[in-house]
Amino acid sequence: MLDFFTIFSKGGIVLWCFQGTSQLFTPSVNALVKSVILQQRTGTDTFSHDSLTLKYKLDNEFELVFVVGYQKILQLSYVDKFLSDIQLEFRNKYKDELTHGNMCGSFDFTSIFHDVLRRNEEESKQEALAPKKMRTFEDSQKSKKTVASMIESKKDEKKGSKGKENKTPKAPSPQAAPTKASPAPSQPAAPSPASNGDLDEETLRKNREAFFARGKKKDTAAAQGAAIPKSPEASKKKGKSARVWVNEGKKSGNLDWSGSAGDAEALQNGTLEDTKAIPTQAERALVGQMSGGLLDLEAESSEEEEEEEEEQVLAPSKPSANKSGGGFGMFKMFKNLVGSKTLTAEDLEPVLEKMKDHLIAKNVATDISGKLCESVAAKLEGKVLGTFGSISTTVKNALQEACIQILSPRRRVDILRDAMECKQQKRPYIVTFCGVNGVGKSTNLAKVCFWLVENGFRVLIAACDTFRAGAVEQLRTHVRKLNALHPPERHGGQEAVQLYEKGYGKDAAGIAMEAINYARDCRFDVCLVDTAGRMQDNEPLMRALSKLIKVNQPDLVLFVGEALVGNEAVDQLTKFNQALADHSNMTNPRLIDGIILTKFDTIDDKVGAAISMTYTTGQPIVFVGTGQTYTDIRNLNARAVVNALLK
Repeated sequence: MLDFFTIFSKGGIVLWCFQGTSQLFTPSVNALVKSVILQQRTGTDTFSHDSLTLKYKLDNEFELVFVVGYQKILQLSYVDKFLSDIQLEFRNKYKDELTHGNMCGSFDFTSIFHDVLRRNEEESKQEALAPKKMRTFEDSQKSKKTVASMIESKKDEKKGSKGKENKTPKAPSPQAAPTKASPAPSQPAAPSPASNGDLDEETLRKNREAFFARGKKKDTAAAQGAAIPKSPEASKKKGKSARVWVNEGKKSGNLDWSGSAGDAEALQNGTLEDTKAIPTQAERALVGQMSGGLLDLEAESSEEEEEEEEEQVLAPSKPSANKSGGGFGMFKMFKNLVGSKTLTAEDLEPVLEKMKDHLIAKNVATDISGKLCESVAAKLEGKVLGTFGSISTTVKNALQEACIQILSPRRRVDILRDAMECKQQKRPYIVTFCGVNGVGKSTNLAKVCFWLVENGFRVLIAACDTFRAGAVEQLRTHVRKLNALHPPERHGGQEAVQLYEKGYGKDAAGIAMEAINYARDCRFDVCLVDTAGRMQDNEPLMRALSKLIKVNQPDLVLFVGEALVGNEAVDQLTKFNQALADHSNMTNPRLIDGIILTKFDTIDDKVGAAISMTYTTGQPIVFVGTGQTYTDIRNLNARAVVNALLK
């Protein structure tokens, strides 16, 4: 039933293995190590690769990994118990070797393995054949009820009766005095002859007279109010008065503050884009600052945090003013410390709950924060702490290590190196930008274009956003400004940036193909493809994006996402990847290769979106947008993000 079973250390030494078929399982185990163990994704104990299902169990005390593999179509209910039994048997037999770190000896574990496997298979068959036992009374919910909970108190009855009285309308009292408007004199009402509580005829008559008298009183008051003539000033309709603006710039009342006084004339003459494309003095000062690789995000200094921790540790050691004397402070210093003990799930649960709430408050998606805490629990459960080890400090360090590992890219995305290789092959390097509406795709495309031009590349921008009004004009303005910052004299008499556009309402995939062919013919080094913003649930637009990527096969597909989102980041990336896979009709479809995280300067220390996006796709964050100018783009510094996350 089992295809293979292996036991190896986290250092990569295989201690023992069993293979039930001739199938090569090495790629599956390597994929498990790369994608799960090294990436700190051990929250779940199941991993699928090709046609195999792999279940694993970590032994954190001896740094061992137990892995079992079987076919996906099989449903083996005994695997979890089998892994626990094997782990216990292996630890008991080779405890001395594992304690002294002797990993190079011979481990004869075959007979024990088959005995444990046979015993678990037989128990599983017996459980499947045995009839299901009825649930006993002790297992039911009714048995958990106490006698006190089933006793009805008088206080509850009073509360219930009060509620009923409030809901039922009160009947008019037969002894109530008539209103002032009633012409009838006040007389004591006769007792009701009816035994069921109905009112007698005399009381009903008086109530009718009081009701009609109240209605007549309102009519007379309305008539008196209508008889009073209104003044002619009040009868005039008040018209709108002109609003007076504070610090009004123009006496004519024109409130156009968008630009210079010549914008209206430029708009009429069709030269407004040229006016907006003129770079300012501050933008001209940016030229020459981005040659070479991009700068990393600045990591905040943790010296202040370390000083605070030292103060928190040293503060209890000061002499106390209590009557108990100064010795109490020394014991208080060790209240969060544990001795040499093995961590259990009960020890970790309260600390991980607080850590999970902290991650959610820092904008990490709820599911991702739960998986991170589960991964930390799986990594620490069974680990032996030192004498002065603190559980909270240990959990924080493990979480910090896990987050850094997640943010560290599996593969290096070096656009300058890849673009240089494509240039030597005399073909353009193609980058496609995609994402939802309003995240800043065109703006960050212009930033990447400025960086590439600064490093000596000629860039062609393909305007494939044929849906949003003004998308082509926005790119045209960026192109004119970039060419003004980098005149043709610096690039051998050729424009550094050009725009390829065919207007609106056209097929985006066709425009991208024409742009790539044009870039190849005109010897452009890089082709940046701008696509329309689309929501992840918009099937027609997602189908069009999948078609564009499938037909043109770009070298890099970048997803542009906001740093402001929380749970939405997971939904966006998951559905984008799913749509690209479903609509491509390919065995190995092109998915998202990297992420651009925009508006990073607006979130302060709530940097959880970076963790959510990277954990969801497993792809690196290539760029981080930190402002509005062309130079406000950085490389991700994993340690800086994690420090802000756990601050």
